Amino acid sequence: MFCMRMIAGRGRCQALVVILCLLKLSSVSGQARYSIPEEQAEGSFVGNIARDLGLDVARLISGKARIITKGSRQYVDLNRDKGTLIIKERIDREELCGKTTPCSFSFEVILENPIQLYRVTVEVIDINDNSPSFPKDEINLKIVESVASGTRFSLESADDPDVGINDIKKYILKPLDKFKLEVQSQPDGGRFIEMVLQTPLDREKEETHTLVLIASDGGEPYRSGTVRIHITVLDANDNAPVCNQPVYKADVKENSPEGTLVTTVSANDADKGVNGEVTFSIAHVAKEATQLFAVNVKTGEIKVTGKLDFEKSKTYQLNVQASDHGGYADTCKVIIQVIDENDNVPSIQLMSFSNSISEDSPPGTTIAVVNVDDEDSDGNGVVKCSINSDVPFKIESSLTGYYTIVTDNFLDRESVPEYNITITVSDQGSPPLTSSKNINVKVSDVNDSPPKFSKSEYSQTVPENNSPGFSVFTLSASDADWGQNARVSYFLEEKEINGVTVSSLVSVNSENGVIHAVRSLDYEQIKWFEFNVTARDAGSPPLSSVATVRIIIQDQNDNPPQVLYPVQTGGSVVAEMVPRSADVGYLVTKVVAVDVDSGQNAWLSYKLQKATDRALFEVGSQNGEIRTIRQVSDKDAVKQRLSVIVEDNGQPSRSATVIVNVAVADSFPEVLSEFSDFPHDKEYNDNLTFYLVLALAVVSFLFITCLVVIISVKIYRWRQSRILYHSNLPVIPYYPPRYSDTLGTTGTLQHVYNYEVCRTTDSRKSDCKFGRAGSQNVLIMDPSCSGTMQRMQSEKSILDEPDSPLEVRLLTDSSAPQIVCFFKVLLVGLIFN
Repeated sequence: MFCMRMIAGRGRCQALVVILCLLKLSSVSGQARYSIPEEQAEGSFVGNIARDLGLDVARLISGKARIITKGSRQYVDLNRDKGTLIIKERIDREELCGKTTPCSFSFEVILENPIQLYRVTVEVIDINDNSPSFPKDEINLKIVESVASGTRFSLESADDPDVGINDIKKYILKPLDKFKLEVQSQPDGGRFIEMVLQTPLDREKEETHTLVLIASDGGEPYRSGTVRIHITVLDANDNAPVCNQPVYKADVKENSPEGTLVTTVSANDADKGVNGEVTFSIAHVAKEATQLFAVNVKTGEIKVTGKLDFEKSKTYQLNVQASDHGGYADTCKVIIQVIDENDNVPSIQLMSFSNSISEDSPPGTTIAVVNVDDEDSDGNGVVKCSINSDVPFKIESSLTGYYTIVTDNFLDRESVPEYNITITVSDQGSPPLTSSKNINVKVSDVNDSPPKFSKSEYSQTVPENNSPGFSVFTLSASDADWGQNARVSYFLEEKEINGVTVSSLVSVNSENGVIHAVRSLDYEQIKWFEFNVTARDAGSPPLSSVATVRIIIQDQNDNPPQVLYPVQTGGSVVAEMVPRSADVGYLVTKVVAVDVDSGQNAWLSYKLQKATDRALFEVGSQNGEIRTIRQVSDKDAVKQRLSVIVEDNGQPSRSATVIVNVAVADSFPEVLSEFSDFPHDKEYNDNLTFYLVLALAVVSFLFITCLVVIISVKIYRWRQSRILYHSNLPVIPYYPPRYSDTLGTTGTLQHVYNYEVCRTTDSRKSDCKFGRAGSQNVLIMDPSCSGTMQRMQSEKSILDEPDSPLEVRLLTDSSAPQIVCFFKVLLVGLIFN
């Protein structure tokens, strides 16, 4: 029958025991206690630990339950599948505990996820497996025949490794005709056996006596051991040795070297000569004591002969016998107290340890459970456990001898990726002994740091006309996290720039952040643009950050200057008129040009490349003004041809050339005579004549058609009015669509109608008047024309001349002036052609 006690919230124990145990428990879930006999076979059942601790078998398996022992031997094993404890190794109580009672050993059951610790104590019950035994098989005694009755003779006691009821209970001496047996109990639990003489001895009658001493234990069945006592009767020796002190007490430090003097015993014998010589010996003590101490036979000095260990035994009692050669003896007791020395270094045993902890673990998370122990006693065995203070962890006492290391603050892997924790344990001895153990805890990463750009805004200049795929520059974002959480990808945020998507302008490599130009950029279309790039990590959930990128397009000199004035036409010649009375610095005209480039690429300069007379004109290099550089004379040719080159300031520079015709004359006939010999393009003139004739025919047809329609409408209206006039019906005014009566006045059109009107400059003449142009002295000459039209400030026209062949009488009809005006223009073109 096994005896088991539990402290896990379910067992029934005495109130005092529960209170004491609960005071020792902190984060430990419970305790269990079992009792088993020694010498059980391997595999024997000890107890159902799962049921007794209130745990499921599944919890034992998932928590990787295991047994942690202090020593090197493990007597009990855990069957996780059944939740039971079984014998792993044969247990010998005498080997485990010796004479110590009760005999027990403890171990811990530890579970993980979460960490739970249980203490289990197994008490080993003694069985009667050892018989009492005497140190010797025979005892030889020499007794003088003259010894008086009542004289005592000490005998060596038997030894039985068993304890309790299985230990020696009684001694029996046979026969009892001469001697009787007296047994006295000693403070250390041993027994002092003396044989007392009942009747005087007579050597002459019986020289030897043989006795049997039997030692029996109280087991069931009992066991016994015997020793034979051979007594030799000697002649008389009157006086026996007498010890000076019945009891000696001495102290000796543990670990004292061999030969250390413990104490000295002494005895006196009143006899003289050989009968008065006293010798000393250690008798009737345990075998262990005889291996640690020895007495000098002649001097009685007791010295250390072995290694004393306070942790094994604190007190030793020696029985020192003083004997003379006549067989007389006296016994004194020597009690030796072993003084504890701080000779055991505290030990540290790691019971459970997690070498990795998540950085988002809350304060109080357990990372390790350690057990510390010191085999010394009193102050030498009191230990203090601590860890280094430069780590965010603290150590807490959870159970006697057990400490838990927990987090004391929040962790940040980006600041400190790992910690080296030094566990230090020291006792209170003098000097104190210390031991330490180092553990390394790595902080596992959590995606709590977004990618970071070095700047929130980037600016980069890109020359225009770049090739597609041109690498603009590289964006880089760093992530303080580790592994997958630090893997950064780059993405372009879509937006529209001047009606086009930003992805059609640039692209971003998602792996390395390189920005490429998708197509060739044109400064004249877009000078700069902005877009956002997102850096996103691969964590769960992913974190991101945004940077703004500004691309500034750098202008290249890729556009030549464009001449706005004078206008270069294919069929007409623009001539600037200079009077012969023009003075030095006279402004002839101004070359106006622009360059769509910017900066110095748009800085224009003007040069006179060719000229009919270089000594007459000059061009302003900055403003393009053409001026005379001397007085115009009658010898100067009427027709002057200037070639002006307009050049920008780019590298390389671009240029454009414009031809400026200058007429040096005071009247138009002189100008016409000089410019009438311009070469004509026969094919061009033929085509123009054909188109003019065709246009005349079409207009004539339209004119006749309009006349017919007008006459028909007039006749129709006249007939309608006549019919209404002769009828008796009331007249109802009819207003055509879009007709309204405004302010009592009828006949006003609601919408504005535009008419092109040609009017005469004189009521007596049917000449057309041309509008005034911006330049007052510009002549427009068609190479196929023999006449010119001058735009003068006085608004005179060649058509106003009295002898003009273009005078035509206006039609009296209201629409006739328009038609006649159009024909006049057409006829003028035919005449000039």
